[in-house]
Amino acid sequence: MPTLNPGDAALSLPALPGDAMMHEALAGLRVIDLTQLLPGPFATMRLAQWGAEVIKIEPPSGDPTRRFWRSAREHRNGEPGPLFRVLNTGKELVAVNLRDDAGRAELLELISSASLLVEGFRPGVMARLGLDRATLLQANPRLVHCAITGYGQTGPWAGRAGHDLNYMAMSGVLDQVATVAGEMAIPNLQVADLLAGAQAALSAMLAALWSAQRHGRGRFIDISMTHELLRHHVAARASLVANGQMPPRGRDLLSGGAPCYGIYATSEGRHLVVAALEHKFWSALCHVLGRPQWADQHWSRGQTPGSEEAGLLREEMAALFATRSSAQWLGIFDAIDCCVTPVLRLDEALAHPLFSPR
Repeated sequence: MPTLNPGDAALSLPALPGDAMMHEALAGLRVIDLTQLLPGPFATMRLAQWGAEVIKIEPPSGDPTRRFWRSAREHRNGEPGPLFRVLNTGKELVAVNLRDDAGRAELLELISSASLLVEGFRPGVMARLGLDRATLLQANPRLVHCAITGYGQTGPWAGRAGHDLNYMAMSGVLDQVATVAGEMAIPNLQVADLLAGAQAALSAMLAALWSAQRHGRGRFIDISMTHELLRHHVAARASLVANGQMPPRGRDLLSGGAPCYGIYATSEGRHLVVAALEHKFWSALCHVLGRPQWADQHWSRGQTPGSEEAGLLREEMAALFATRSSAQWLGIFDAIDCCVTPVLRLDEALAHPLFSPR
């Protein structure tokens, strides 16, 4: 399989402010990527963007992500869909059958000259393939081996199947993704896969590579997406400690219970976000709205998020925001530093000056 070219400008990720400085930061680092779907491929995509040489090993049948959102034309031509292209651009793609001796020998030869191996198999699969930790270290004693799984390498759930939504559910995160009315929602950002999988793995891999460089010994990294989500669930845990119980869905300080931190519909059915957590921003907002009497109705001035008082103020704010369009409100707020932004669709965000090429 050749190195992949996305062939579609719309798939290019927005340039981030620090990208240019990181362009060749990992030059000379060879990464063997055995992962499929989203968490591992996103992590190794970032390594490739930072200059690493990433060799993606696919089974003869290919990564299943090749078929996600694939058009009829792409299907006819045997081409991968857009998700696969954006995740694997810049990687060398190699088909290897790890179930036969020749395939395993080919992989071990690649590993002997690599610094990092990333895989997302269920616990025990690598050993059954004849690629246990001892075999890998024999091929390369300095190898950093990162395994990304749903529930970790050990424990009562280690062997269970799952996906992003399962991990969010088990960590307590999904329970808090809800409207003020308590209706739960499925976010179209894969929080477990990308935050608790890819980003947590990136942090651990870079730390382990630093250690291997200093001490000459490789490390094994066990990334459990569910455990990492629980680790990141800090605001809700703080609320639990402070109040002795979880707040109703959509009624906590950061989940919709505070009028100063929420989403409001405008007259044409679009939405604005108000995130005036600090009192100085809230006070400025209230004066712009022509409601200076609201300034002291803030969590930092004693108003309890989720309380009846907070709910009534939220209703008043909702009624006020519904009297004008988003464009009219933004014309008012653009000159005021009070943390009000439009809720953009993805296509609008990609065209916004914040993300356009500099």
